[in-house]
Amino acid sequence: MTKGDAWGTTVIEARGLRRRYGPEGPDGFEAVRGMDFEVRRGELYALLGTNGAGKTSTVELLEGLAPATGGEVRVFGHDPYRQRARVRPYIGMMLQEGGFPADLTVTETARMWAGCVTGARPVPEALELVGLTDRADVRVKQLSGGERRRLDLAMALMGRPALLFLDEPTTGLDPEARQRTWQLVSELRDAGTTVLLTTHYLEEAEVLADRLAIMREGRIVVSGTTGEVLEAQPARIRFTLPPGVGPERLPLTVPAAADGQRVEIRTRQLQRALTEVLLWARDAEVELVDLDARSASLEEVFLEVAGA
Repeated sequence: MTKGDAWGTTVIEARGLRRRYGPEGPDGFEAVRGMDFEVRRGELYALLGTNGAGKTSTVELLEGLAPATGGEVRVFGHDPYRQRARVRPYIGMMLQEGGFPADLTVTETARMWAGCVTGARPVPEALELVGLTDRADVRVKQLSGGERRRLDLAMALMGRPALLFLDEPTTGLDPEARQRTWQLVSELRDAGTTVLLTTHYLEEAEVLADRLAIMREGRIVVSGTTGEVLEAQPARIRFTLPPGVGPERLPLTVPAAADGQRVEIRTRQLQRALTEVLLWARDAEVELVDLDARSASLEEVFLEVAGA
């Protein structure tokens, strides 16, 4: 039986998951407040939320770095904290800060890390994956912030993980390095690696995620595929009417909000509403200035449901 057959189709399962800091009552703080979700084998699942939403606290529970206060979590069918030895060989973790010794070179750091994992990649291969081959002999303290993030990623990939945790993986990267990282992560996912991603770059989640969840105050507010999540917000049509044409002349079946001559229509039937507006404008011989019609963006949904 292969690993995938043994683990089944669900790699991460959380039910009623809670994490509290401090005692019960007003002197404590509940960072994770009863979360239910699962991550399927071979998919990339993104956790989104503002600072303080509980993303990092949640990920630490999944990684087995802390015990859950309530509820339960299973990774590969095991409790990642109490059965850490059963889980750890199959996961890779890219934390927000790697904390590698500053005086070691990149190669020395990779060799040290390779000695701590089972079935490690060759060091040159790990460095090539993240584009650090030409920095192999440079000390960690001499790396830029973006290069350190790439080193963090290389170490997370050293053990060929079946499950990869990426916590803000492209923070500090320039646009070219970010695109290369997206490509690498996509290739890993396509090859069967399950990925759980946290990020503040909404475009990153939109490009990479098979499914995503937006958190607020320790709870998941909305989740699903990107398309399903975008359905939580209506599309919009915006334009300016010419002088002498008031908003009251618009088709009555199209609900609209107007600020002077500037009109905004919010609708869940974008094509139908836009067609109606355009046909009215044609028949009334009205030019719609600065016409803009678009579906809701992930940023709009995020700002709405995350309370940002």
